[in-house]
Amino acid sequence: MHSSYSGLYGSSFDEADQDRRYSALAKEHTRLFGSPSFSLFSTAGRSELGGNHTDHNLGKVIAATINLDTIAAVSRRSDQTVVLISEGYPPVEVDLSNLEKVVSEENTTEALVRGIAFAFKERGLAIGGWQANTSSRVLKGSGLSSSAAIEVLCATIFNHLFNDDTLDPIDLAIIGKFAENHYFGKPSGLMDQLACGFGGIVGIDFADEQNPVVTPIPVSFSDWGYHLVIVDTGGNHANLTPEYAAVPKEMGLVASYFGVRYLRQIDANTFFSSIQQLRAHINNDRAILRAIHFFEENRRVDGMLHALQHNDIDSYLDLVNMSGESSFCFLQNLYPTTLPSEQGLSLAIAMTKVILGRSATVRVHGGGFAGTIQTYVKSDDLGHYVKEMERVFGKGSATVIEVRSTPTTCILA
Repeated sequence: MHSSYSGLYGSSFDEADQDRRYSALAKEHTRLFGSPSFSLFSTAGRSELGGNHTDHNLGKVIAATINLDTIAAVSRRSDQTVVLISEGYPPVEVDLSNLEKVVSEENTTEALVRGIAFAFKERGLAIGGWQANTSSRVLKGSGLSSSAAIEVLCATIFNHLFNDDTLDPIDLAIIGKFAENHYFGKPSGLMDQLACGFGGIVGIDFADEQNPVVTPIPVSFSDWGYHLVIVDTGGNHANLTPEYAAVPKEMGLVASYFGVRYLRQIDANTFFSSIQQLRAHINNDRAILRAIHFFEENRRVDGMLHALQHNDIDSYLDLVNMSGESSFCFLQNLYPTTLPSEQGLSLAIAMTKVILGRSATVRVHGGGFAGTIQTYVKSDDLGHYVKEMERVFGKGSATVIEVRSTPTTCILA
């Protein structure tokens, strides 16, 4: 196991801490299931670096697999039942003899497991029963994609146990998205699942959603003296599905004016030259602003990739700040419209700019409306920044993360 840690957890992992974590997971598996033989799996969370809310309209994103993961001890069963026991959550049990959507399961892990199994079977692949216990450091509601990590983890388990790892991370991501959209009932794009599964920093172009173009970028921000910090403001995504759903719905409203389904299918110049007529026709300025964010964010992602490929960290950070401003002003996903008094994300961004001054590089992280911000902090400022943010948002709210190079995987068969 020790030889795997650097690929899973970056350069600054705590070996003793990870040893204790995996040992506790293994002991718990034997206690729960009476099975001394099992496999160990790891699927990471992700950090979106650019391309906020563009993937569901076939846009472009840049994202990183991170060193916070969900690990699982898994053993096969002789029946067609999946049993999943996650720390802090009720046990999940799914009978695979029925793979049709169960409406009462929407917004549950049961729905995800059933949907993933259905997608495997639809592809002509094998499924079977398994039992697992998990331990996760991908915090729920943190914007680090805890739900996508679980989806990709379950898909990885089916893929490894019954299909000899036939599917690659892109296939596993597509299956996870299918389950989330059609069984869980959340209209997400593909970026979360793909970034959880792939490993490293990647640019992703979703123009053809079933065949996304993935561009690996082998860089490390620490080479330039920067640390990526995620600050959890304490919000939770659980009751915000209507806010998330409104974003693709409104972008789709603009697209439908041009007779297409997705904004990516519209020429940007055609869109901008039609705003007067569009405004009169759809009577929704926020939808137009969100479309403006989409077209400009796609251009920024191209610029961010180019900057990283040419070791131009200053241009990259400028574009990160521009992305954050666009999300705040045009995409408008910093706080729920139904609860304007709760603006933890806006407060965290304001505090970051006060603490770091002109050197501040900060943006909303992930889906928004609640959860986390993302900031790039110089080594000399790191201790002070973490201390001040935790003074406001609580101990442990600021997490320094690293990029993980290893994809979703079975690490011990």
